[in-house]
Amino acid sequence: MSSPAITTEAKPAAPAPPPPVDKIKIKVDGREIEVPKAMPNWEGKLEPTTMLQACALAGIDVPHYCYHPKLPVAGNCRMCLVEFGTPMMGPDRKPVVNEDGSPKIAKQVLPYEPGTPRGAIGCATPISPGMEIYPSSPATKQMREAVLESLLINHPLDCSICDQAGECKLQEYSVEHGQAQSHFVEMKVHKPKAVDLGPRIVLDDERCILCTRCIRFTKDIVGDDALGIVNRGSYNTIAAWKEGAFDNNYTLNTVDLCPVGALTSKDFRFQMRVWFMKETKSLCTSCGTGCNTIVGSREEKIYRYEPRQNDAVNSTWMCDSGRLNYKWIGREDRLKDVLVRGQKSTWAAALKEISEKLTKAVAGSVGIVGSARQTNEELYLLAKLAKKLGAVTDSVPRVGQADKLLVSADKNPNTNGARFTGIAAAEMGSNLKKIADGIRSGAIKTLVVCGEDVTKHGIGADLLAKLETLIVSDILPNDTTAAAHVLLPGCAHVEKRGSLTNVKGRVQKFIKAVEPKGDARPEWEFLHELVHNVTGQNGFSTIEGLFNQMTAEVPAFAGLKWAELGDTGKSVSI
Repeated sequence: MSSPAITTEAKPAAPAPPPPVDKIKIKVDGREIEVPKAMPNWEGKLEPTTMLQACALAGIDVPHYCYHPKLPVAGNCRMCLVEFGTPMMGPDRKPVVNEDGSPKIAKQVLPYEPGTPRGAIGCATPISPGMEIYPSSPATKQMREAVLESLLINHPLDCSICDQAGECKLQEYSVEHGQAQSHFVEMKVHKPKAVDLGPRIVLDDERCILCTRCIRFTKDIVGDDALGIVNRGSYNTIAAWKEGAFDNNYTLNTVDLCPVGALTSKDFRFQMRVWFMKETKSLCTSCGTGCNTIVGSREEKIYRYEPRQNDAVNSTWMCDSGRLNYKWIGREDRLKDVLVRGQKSTWAAALKEISEKLTKAVAGSVGIVGSARQTNEELYLLAKLAKKLGAVTDSVPRVGQADKLLVSADKNPNTNGARFTGIAAAEMGSNLKKIADGIRSGAIKTLVVCGEDVTKHGIGADLLAKLETLIVSDILPNDTTAAAHVLLPGCAHVEKRGSLTNVKGRVQKFIKAVEPKGDARPEWEFLHELVHNVTGQNGFSTIEGLFNQMTAEVPAFAGLKWAELGDTGKSVSI
């Protein structure tokens, strides 16, 4: 009897190693280093490494105003001037060497003033083999002082009332690189102040140093050529092409980009001194992009959102609508009390009643509506409850308009989290009708709603009135909270810790910035208690442990650890 043929499957070829990086040897302040021959520019394309980039790799900060790594190079502020030298070439075009064999370096000097050092702008000058850069030399310092003095000639001395105070590069560089006295004795040129540049931006032209960051961002990143420079010489000013024309959804990024106090936000203007605020790393929850943010707060009040750099998500930008989406958190009508049948109660009493009700519930008699605005951990806990109760579950889809830069058409920040944990139906929202029909027929007697007003999504007040028990957790009052038998006040994302999964499958964590109002508690805390009471499963009581437990049980999150998410998150397959 012949033996069966043996077949072997070809193993997939190992991925090819990345090509070696071409490097150049140069010296920075006398120290020899190797730097890449080319580095990514603002578009991510490789371009010759510049002096400024080489100095940064050597750990030396070269002061600059107009340069920004995410914008095209303009080279117009001259603050990054540095003295440099290149290998000397003989008449035979061969390098001239010293007695020890090292190349002889010729420092660049002005042709019309022999012996006077000539600087090069570090942001736009590429390096070359053997080049020596002197960012700390007396000549470089003298050039910086001269440039800074020129920039300060017409600048108003109003730091004490300027919103940029504490974050102003002109202030910082004046201290680090400026002179105690100015040679300028003429009258300062006066320019327009408090110019209404658009619905969200105020411009003070006297403070502007014409770095053109705002112009380049608006034109090259946003694609809205709304800003430019008008007039000439000392009378140059930034202006919009017509009154109120600066009105795209990314205008507030120019406030972040402005190195001085020329561009200010109408929303934040004169609200709070920046050195008083606590800064907390967080996420924007306005859409599925999940832009990384910094929350500025003081004494439990939020004053602003700013973008935080994450090249895998939002680069260094953020849309205006997301940036301003924080005021609802401090609304006076926030839900602050635990209510049982309209009467103020305690968490212990409410959770005991809910636990007893759910424990006695017949399989299939419970419906759960979780929100895709909740965290991965909260949705995971809701899914554990649903599995124990045999509950019908779903989430509410939100679809809007997207743009070509950051705004996603998915207006839920955690649609993928809802799908991964199993709370959302395969076609999100399709089970809401099933829940409505179940209530109508009497099959579903108990409904748990977290973070949604279901009366706007096919489960009206007439159906809610048919329920034996309606358990609702939310942040702001709505028609669903008004009908609740048990109402549990929840938290905004800035009032708790957790993680979200954006539309591209990037799992990112956020940290608590302010304390919740009244008796409000993070949803994952009381859901953890309910899961323990109803299922008998005692999970972790910390967000770190809960996340790690979730990743061990939910296949989509396999391999992730809270401690490894870092500040920029990790990607999973979607």
